[in-house]
Parts: sequence; C-alpha cells; structure tokens
Amino acid sequence: MALRLVADFDLGKDVLPWLRAQRAASEASGAGSGGADVLENDYESLRVLNVERNGNIIYTYKDDKGNVIFGLYDCQTRQNELLYTFEKDLQVFSCSVNSERTLLAASLVQSTKAGKRNELQPGSKCLTLLVEIHPVNNVKVLKAVDSYIWVQFLYPHVESHPLPENHLLLISEEKYIEQLRIHVAQEDGNRVVIKNSGHLPRDRIAEDFVWAQWDMSEQRLYYIDLKKSRSILKCIQFYADESYNLMFEVPLDVSLSNSGFKLVNFGCDYHQDREKLSKHLTLCVFTNHTGSLCVCYSPKCASWEQITYSVFYIHKGHSKTFTTSLENVGSHVTKGITFLNLDYYVAVYLPGHFFHLLNVQHPDLICHSLFLTGNNEMIDMLPHCPLQSLSGSLVLDCCSGKLYRALLSQSSLLQLLQNTRLDCEKMAALHCALYCGQGTRFLERQIIQWISENVSACHSFDLIQEFIIASSYWSVYSETSNMDKLLPHSSVLTWNTEIPGITLVTEDIALPFMKEASEAIGQHQSSAAKLRRSGKESALGQSSRGSRSGCQVLNFKGYWEKLNSNLEYVKYAKPHFHYNNIVVRREWHNLISEEKTGKRRSTAYVRTILDNAIKVISNLEARNLGPRLTPLLQEEDSHQRLLMGLMVSELKDHFLRHLQGVEKKKIEQMVLDYISKLLDLICHILETSWRKHNLHSCILHFNSRGSAAEFAVFHIMTRILEATKSLFLPLPPDLDNTEKNEKLKFSIILRLPPLIGQKICRLWDHPMSSNIISRNHVTRLLQNYKKQPRNSMIDKSSVSVEFLPLNYFIEILTDIESSNQALYPFEGHDNVDAEFVEEAALKHTTMLLGL
Repeated sequence: MALRLVADFDLGKDVLPWLRAQRAASEASGAGSGGADVLENDYESLRVLNVERNGNIIYTYKDDKGNVIFGLYDCQTRQNELLYTFEKDLQVFSCSVNSERTLLAASLVQSTKAGKRNELQPGSKCLTLLVEIHPVNNVKVLKAVDSYIWVQFLYPHVESHPLPENHLLLISEEKYIEQLRIHVAQEDGNRVVIKNSGHLPRDRIAEDFVWAQWDMSEQRLYYIDLKKSRSILKCIQFYADESYNLMFEVPLDVSLSNSGFKLVNFGCDYHQDREKLSKHLTLCVFTNHTGSLCVCYSPKCASWEQITYSVFYIHKGHSKTFTTSLENVGSHVTKGITFLNLDYYVAVYLPGHFFHLLNVQHPDLICHSLFLTGNNEMIDMLPHCPLQSLSGSLVLDCCSGKLYRALLSQSSLLQLLQNTRLDCEKMAALHCALYCGQGTRFLERQIIQWISENVSACHSFDLIQEFIIASSYWSVYSETSNMDKLLPHSSVLTWNTEIPGITLVTEDIALPFMKEASEAIGQHQSSAAKLRRSGKESALGQSSRGSRSGCQVLNFKGYWEKLNSNLEYVKYAKPHFHYNNIVVRREWHNLISEEKTGKRRSTAYVRTILDNAIKVISNLEARNLGPRLTPLLQEEDSHQRLLMGLMVSELKDHFLRHLQGVEKKKIEQMVLDYISKLLDLICHILETSWRKHNLHSCILHFNSRGSAAEFAVFHIMTRILEATKSLFLPLPPDLDNTEKNEKLKFSIILRLPPLIGQKICRLWDHPMSSNIISRNHVTRLLQNYKKQPRNSMIDKSSVSVEFLPLNYFIEILTDIESSNQALYPFEGHDNVDAEFVEEAALKHTTMLLGL
C-alpha cells in the first residue's frame, strides 16, 4: 500500500505485560489478589489518554477496586512508570503531565454505573485536579464545574533544566481557554511542591471559540471564533521563554455555526459518540518545516453517495475542493473521512473507498497528487478505524491503543509506477517516490531501469524529461528553504486531463493577516496583568483583517519566517521565480553567431564561461569513480562547453538575485551540483540501456544495418535527445564533416526507418545526402517506367559532359518527368530534377573511377 503504518507503541504489547508482571509481584508479596479475570478487566479499562510533546504516552486503567491508576510509557527508555492512583471510581477523559513528571493534571467525571455515584461537589459533574507526584503529596482542585474541562501542560523547547514555573492550559466546554502559571520549588532533596497553590495566576487566552486544535510538537494553539457568522482561524505560538504571540488570523469559508463545540488533539476524545463521528464535520490544520499551512475540511455528510472535502493551501493563496462519488455504499459508512499529515503530503482517505495523497508543496496541478479508488488493493490494506493525526507524522488509534508512524511506501509507489495505465497516476507515483528517496542512487537506478524498458509508456508528458527535472530538483532541495520557488520540480506546466473518479474546483482565498512580532500578547508574569482586558473580548480579540495585505514582519524566525516568505511570494512573485534556460539559449546563439562573423566578445568573458564548464565536468567525474561506458561530455567541443558554462553563469546569477543571506561559495556549489546532476542522469539513462543490451562504446558498425539491440539503444538515444532538446542541455555534440563523423552520421541514417532517413538527408547539406536523394528519386521514377517511343525534341543543353551512358540516362529521366508530371507530382521533392540527378550521378561516377 502507498501508506505504511509502523507501530511505535501498542498498549497490548508495551504496557499489558508490565501490568501483569506488577500484579504477579504484588500477589507474591501478599499485597494483592485476583488472577486472570482481574487482568482481563484491567485490559478492558486500559486506554491511552494523551501523547505529550516528548513522545511520552499517558494511559489509565482501573484495578479490581475501581481505583483509577495513571501510568506513563517513556518512548526513549521504553519503560513504564506508575504516576498516581486516585482512589475513587471516576472516569478520566483528559490528562497531562509536565516535562519533569512532577505535576499531573487530570479531569474526571463521576461514574455512571449504578450504585457507584460519588458526589464531588454540589452542582458539578467534572473535577479538574492538579497533583504533586514527585513524590505524591498535595492534590489541588482547579475546577469543579458542570462542564467538561480539558488539560494540557506546555512543554518548553529548552528542557536541560527544570523551569521554576509550569504552564497549564485549561480548555472549557464553555468556550474559553485559560493559562495557569504554576510556581514550583524543590524541597527536602527531590521533593517538588507548588509554591503558589493558594492562588494560581490565570491568563484568558481565548473566548467564544467553536473549534480548537493543539499542535504538541510545535506548541501551537489553533482556534476558530465566529464574528458576524464568519469563521476566523487564529493561531497562538507558545515560546520557551514563557511568552506567547498571536501569529495570524485568516477568514475561512467553512460552516461551523451549527457544529457545536469540537477539539482536536487535546488527548483522546472518548466522551464523544463514535457512531456519530461519520456524520460530523472534520477540520484540522497541518504544517511542515517548509512553511506550509493547510486547513483540511470535510463538511457534515448528509448522504454517502458523494463525498466533498476541501484543502485550503493558505501558504499558496488558494483552496481546492474535491468531490468523489462512492461505489458500493450499500453498507452504512460509520468511520468518516480521515486526514493525515505526512509532511510534504496530506493523505485523505475513507476506509474501503478511496485514498487521496495531496502534494502540499506543489498543489497547483492535480496530476502531482495521487488518487486511488476503492477497487485498488492499496485501499483495502489501510486501517478501517478512526485515526487521530498528531504532529510529526504520528497517528493514534484510540480504539486499539496503538501509536503509528505514518510513512509513504517507496516500494509500493514504484510498483504503482510500473503497473498503472493512467498517466496521471504515473506522474504522481514518480514524484512521490522521488520525494521518499530524496535523490538516492538506489531509487534512481530502479526508476531508470524501468524507464529504459518503458520509454514510451506515457503519452501526456515526456517521461525522461520529467524524471530528469524532478530528480535533479530533489538532489538540491534540502540546501535552502526557498528552492521550491527557484527551481522547477516538473516539466509539466498545465494539466487539462480529468482524473478519473474525482472533480476539482480551485478558488483564490484570503491570505493570513500576520501580526507584527512586536504585538506580543503574552509576556512574563511581570507584564501579564497589563494584557488583561475587560469585557468579553480576550487579550487576543482583534478585529479580523484577513486580506491579501498584511504587516511586513521582520522578526519572525523558523517556521514563521518561512510561512511569511511563502505569503510574500504569493503576493508579489509575478512572474514566477522558477529558473529556465531562455536566457541561456539566447546568449548561446549570440555567441555562436559572433564566432562565425569574427566578432566574439572579450577573451576574459569567454574564458570564464569555459572555466565554468570545466568545473561542471570535474564535478561530474567526481560523482563516478569508474569510467563511463558511453563517451558523453568527453569531447573537446567548444560550442557545448560554452552552453554548459552559460548554464552555470545564468543559474548562479538567478540564485544570487533571490537567495539573500546565502554565502556565494554555497550558491556556486549548489549550481554545480544541480547542473552536474542533470547531465549525470542523462548519462545514467543512456548507459543503463547500453548495459541492458550488452553494447560497448565501439559497437556501432558503419558498413551494415544495425542489430535489434542497436536499434533499441538508438531509440532510447533519440528519446533522450527529444527530452533534452526543450531543456536546452549540452547534448549531443555538434559533429563536423570529418571522415570519422561522416561515417557516424551515415551509420545513424542507416538505422533510421526509410521515411525518417529521407527527411534527415534533406536537412543535411552534404554530397552524400544529394546522392541518396537522387537515388531515391530515380527509384521512384523508374518503378512504373514503361518504354515508349522517345521524343526527338528533348533539350540536350543540360548535358554537361559527353559521357554517353549518363547522357542517355538523363534523357530518359527528363522525358519521364516532362510527360508524366501530372501523374507523379512528387510533393515535397521540388528540389529534385533531372539536372540534379545528373550532377549527383556524375560526381558519384567520378568518385568510383578515382578521378
């Protein structure tokens, strides 16, 4: 399958054996009782509560007395730890632990089982607790209310030493979010206590929101509030220095007014009715390190005959709405759409029906995304259970208690590339496989091997050209974050062919209003009081200004700097910054023209260009330890060296214009690596074909027709030339008319189909071409020749020599041409006449006689 889920954690394998060992040790010491039944009861109550930023997993279960027990699985040491036991029969629905494992926050509700109702406080059903667990000490009630409260500790980026203050988010079903600041102190060795337990300072983070999502890895809070029936998406970034900023706000065209209240990734949401999830809307935000920002949205589903979902590519300034019809919907669909973050891609799938792999970085053309329907075996292998997409390609299956790492299967993508008949799927599989391999030699060899055997497999695009461009792009992609804006990743600029099974609507959207870095709305405790505002408007409550204009942000770093750069590119980059060889082509033709007229530019300029070419060839040779099978780029051809050097010069200028802050030496190396990669791939494609057919560099025969193997290799060579022609790469060398090159050219013509060979001869101004043209012309004339009485009035003035056999032959040809012109118009051969044939025949006869 295209998507591979690798289990990082499994309750049944990583926790249950430890519980059994703990139970066995307890029974051996006489401190407990039970047996297999009790263990089964433990397993039934065992479930994951939360996954923290450091990867640690908090879980809970109940013992035979109904006590709630909290445990933690350390993903680094792969060890379990008992955190706390709450000796009451309550249901836990939210839990979080701080990074030092000294504080535990948990929200619990009363058990609904008959006879086991515990009154917490009058009028309250939810109890939110803060517990000192290192060692177990005080328990503080944070909230006792009649609504659900979710808890989440913030994890600072700097974890080398314990911080004196911990920050805890409280997310209320009453549509507000608070931050608690908890001061802790270390006493009596390792004993950690809360210093300000009597009064915990609180900041109101957000109010009147209808949806919120937590990004544990990047410590970001996304939430949506409704203003005049408009859905406004906002984001708060929490920092290690205990401050937080409102980073952006942007309007979204999504319908949330009647959706109630929903949270994403605030632990495992067990209190919601899973049977109703398939009918509810799905909304989630995905980002990656390149500065992308995607909002994935699936509205409430009234019917399962058609499924609609949208992806807002906010970093690109447009959205795409997809609609697909489901097949075999006789059985009720209860799972709903799942969105998964796969870094460079977003996966959308409905178990048993379809799988859509969306290219986030290059979403413009639908052919760069992979859409597979339910009749594909890859779909059937995906899990049919609700999955929760966490940060860093982590996927949580709350029902089974398994944590997966979602990966794209390179082998499955290669298999799809080889087996599918659709060009759109070949295109998507090729790009996705190259992304997985990131320019590795092993992957390239596999793809090149397939290309050499299926060079004509694609009709909508040039397969060789697409592979060369895409693989070269990935070879330097990681060098700088802006490479996707500067280099083309595909040779295809437009795609008008429909993708079977899916329809698409693309719309422009408003760009986010990026808040200035100086608008810090959360500071240290000393300035927190200044940020509180009266009324219902929170500290973040700003009027929505989502538009394509925004503040110029100069102080953003990391992800936010890259996102802002992407947004600036959308606003101002017209035309696109992608490099092309138009300037190279024009300059190269100018240099060649100047050389012919003797007006070439300064010697220093030409020497610099040729020096660039020498660097490329040297860099290319360094990539290959052994000798080349085919002698490409090894000729001393000044014209091709000029072309190669010009490519270096123009690409370097292109990078220097758009990569401010990058060292000149690094840019020069990137340019050499990129151009060397382009040429190296061409050589590898050709050499793979030669090796496949057991040919060597001197296999071509000049005196006979080629073998089937030679013809196959020659076909690959012509396709390579066709692919590189529009790329304007320095292949092949310009051969002059020396005796050796003449033989090579005619050996090529001999291997061409006759009609193509005739066309080539007409393009090559050479005596032997004239000879071939005249022979073919005479053959056509004489095919239907019938001897008739000769016309004595033939004009013999064209005969230049008194060579009787030739004179007689020319007279016959002239007679045929003059009398049968209406029957033999010879379209396309207007430059062939008896005089031309006479001249060619005379020259050929002279050569044969050694005159």
